[in-house]
Amino acid sequence: MKRTFASLAPSEALHVAIFIEERNAEIYRNFADMFVQFGDPDSIDISLAFREMSIEEHRHSSRLQQRYFERYGSQSCSVTEDDISDLIEVPSLHSADVFGLRDTVNNISARQKAFAVALAAESSAADFYSRLADTTNDAEMRTFFQEFVEMETQHAAWLEQGAGHAQSRAS
Repeated sequence: MKRTFASLAPSEALHVAIFIEERNAEIYRNFADMFVQFGDPDSIDISLAFREMSIEEHRHSSRLQQRYFERYGSQSCSVTEDDISDLIEVPSLHSADVFGLRDTVNNISARQKAFAVALAAESSAADFYSRLADTTNDAEMRTFFQEFVEMETQHAAWLEQGAGHAQSRAS
């Protein structure tokens, strides 16, 4: 039976957060590898952005793993993302046609479309950590999750700025 975020113990919430950060880091790395193969300047730019996102997600995972170890040692946890009923955004190229030609009607480049993929995932991650902060009774964990809300919000702002920069260059 699927569970809500509110029903998670702090150790379970941390475990799921670690999994999500690792999963997203791998997805971003795969996107970066895919785009670099195209070789054109826009694709290289997209690849670099996704590579940066992958590195940042790994940093998040490391911080979460450190916190888990500090609080729970090597205690195992069997809860996975599949056990959670709340939606947790997965970066997906299906949500934007990044392989299509420039959208000349709306003047949107492939790079902007790629950034939109990451922006949707980062915004969802901020919501995820915000829900964890709102539902935990542990003050230390609430503060910790709020730090991640801030980091994910900063990522979203960086992505919005990057997409805007791409649009101004393309205009």
